[in-house]
Amino acid sequence: MNNLKNKKIAIIGAGPGGLTLARLLQMDGFKVNVYERDADENARPKGATLDLHEESGLAALKEAGLMDDFMANYRPGADRTRIIDQHGNIVFEDNDTDNREAFRPEIDRGPLQKILLDSLKKDTVVWNSHFVSLQPDKDSWRIEFKNGTFVTADIVIAADGANSKIRPYITPIKPFYSGVTIVEGAVYSSETAAPNMHALLNGGKIFAMGGEKSLIVSSKGDGSLVFYTGCNAPENWVTASGIDFSDKNQVIIWFKETFSDWDPLWLELFENASGAFVPRPQYCMPLDQNWETLPNLTMLGDAAHLMPPYAGEGVNMAMLDALELSQCLKNENFQTSGDAISAYEKQMLKRSSETADMTMQSTKALHSADALNFLVDIIGGE
Repeated sequence: MNNLKNKKIAIIGAGPGGLTLARLLQMDGFKVNVYERDADENARPKGATLDLHEESGLAALKEAGLMDDFMANYRPGADRTRIIDQHGNIVFEDNDTDNREAFRPEIDRGPLQKILLDSLKKDTVVWNSHFVSLQPDKDSWRIEFKNGTFVTADIVIAADGANSKIRPYITPIKPFYSGVTIVEGAVYSSETAAPNMHALLNGGKIFAMGGEKSLIVSSKGDGSLVFYTGCNAPENWVTASGIDFSDKNQVIIWFKETFSDWDPLWLELFENASGAFVPRPQYCMPLDQNWETLPNLTMLGDAAHLMPPYAGEGVNMAMLDALELSQCLKNENFQTSGDAISAYEKQMLKRSSETADMTMQSTKALHSADALNFLVDIIGGE
């Protein structure tokens, strides 16, 4: 019997990676809790749809026994893709969803989260647990939360995302700026609020490229759409610009100036956006990152290998991390948790380095003069 089953495992962060890991471990009788800073599962708005890949996200769901639930909740046709130039001309259209559905089906974040949460034992997730600090406690960790509570765990796994508070306990390595900054927005009830863009979107995704800039739009199952611009910009652009991103008029003025060589049709998104815009400078972990394995502390997903979204690998990498880490922790050939974590980290770092390299190449290409041809070659060649 694997002696790790007797250990108490704490996962910090209830994103898809953390929840997938909890499910996979619980299936084998491991004692695991997930600690999440949000007050409950509906505490924050859910972002864009996710396309899950056969070899990663879907492989994890299959191992977790959740494919029937996934098939009942995914969105057929949401992987329809239109590549459009800055003037609004459709350059490429991919409606062959029958052939592509098996490879990259789309699901909204909310339903995916619910599938994973419903698969866990009652009270596995401890909400309102905002991580503050870790303290070694003999061979365990003492975890402190903002609400004043403490817990101890034998193994701690950081699944707390891009700005992980646990990562510094593992390594001082920091991400580098990718050169691109995103401005994100959303339109609720897009069919009535932004009918032209809604029709152009056609229930799928738009990739608009031109003038070394990008604009990506995704439909959601709740009738809203989310969109984000991508621009080559200095790392400090968000503060240096002086823009108040909660002021729609200021963002519209910026968009008109920066995208002045784009057709006015794209303005409909900004004029009808709901709530504040969110600027997001895009970072990537160094491709050669490495650290000395700790015996009872590791990380997965963005905490481990943050990268820009321009290859669609983020959630897939996190869920594959969960699958591989669970397999290592369950593997009875490893005598200690340190052996299991070391094996996991070795393969995770190699895999994520290759994916980050591809992602950075894609990020650069999609914000170059030849972006349209690059994207048509990739999507058209699937």
